[in-house]
Amino acid sequence: MRAADHAVIRVVLVDDDHLVRSGIRMILQSTDDVVVAGEAADGHAGVRAVLRERPDVALVDVRMPGLDGIAAARQITEAAPGTRVVVLTSFEHDEYVFDALRAGASGFLLKRTPPEDLIEAVRVVAAGDALLSPSVTRRVVDALARTPAAPAPPPSLATLTGREREVLVELATGASNATLAARLFISEETVRTHVRRVLHKLGLRDRAQAIVFAYESGVVTPGAADAPGPRPSS
Repeated sequence: MRAADHAVIRVVLVDDDHLVRSGIRMILQSTDDVVVAGEAADGHAGVRAVLRERPDVALVDVRMPGLDGIAAARQITEAAPGTRVVVLTSFEHDEYVFDALRAGASGFLLKRTPPEDLIEAVRVVAAGDALLSPSVTRRVVDALARTPAAPAPPPSLATLTGREREVLVELATGASNATLAARLFISEETVRTHVRRVLHKLGLRDRAQAIVFAYESGVVTPGAADAPGPRPSS
């Protein structure tokens, strides 16, 4: 993970809409700790820009001609694992949500997000956290619950302690650190320690990837989609 708390966060914008890019660039550059290192108007150019600039975060439009945001996210996360990909979408119920997470995206951001929330989202992702709203998390969990588990669990699962496995199960519901701490009767600092260890042992980038892993590996079964967790906000 790249610690960006005390450093300038470098961002690459990938969107075929010039006005959208201009607006996001103006918002991000209104603060001292974020700089737009590059821009691209399509997926292919976006991948090249990321490989050239090696930014902390890539904001990638999900719908673009040629190479779309899903394919671009997959190429970026494979070729530049140090760059976190956030998919930009106009609609929170975008059907690409699930595919983008499987492609390696660390989260989603609505294009109508308020400026202050956009800046904070970039900071959150650059610091190594996932960016999933409760309603998006709920849909992802529901979709994953309908996905058949792998025939055999990955060997890396055996490296988890009993407590770490519990943490992984809770992560699969989209639980926040505070919620997870309350459910397991431990402190939030202990939760953060367990989460870091789980991600390290399983070779996962963030909580978004942990959700996908938990379902696809069979750690969480389809019935667990009804477990307590974040519900769509009103």
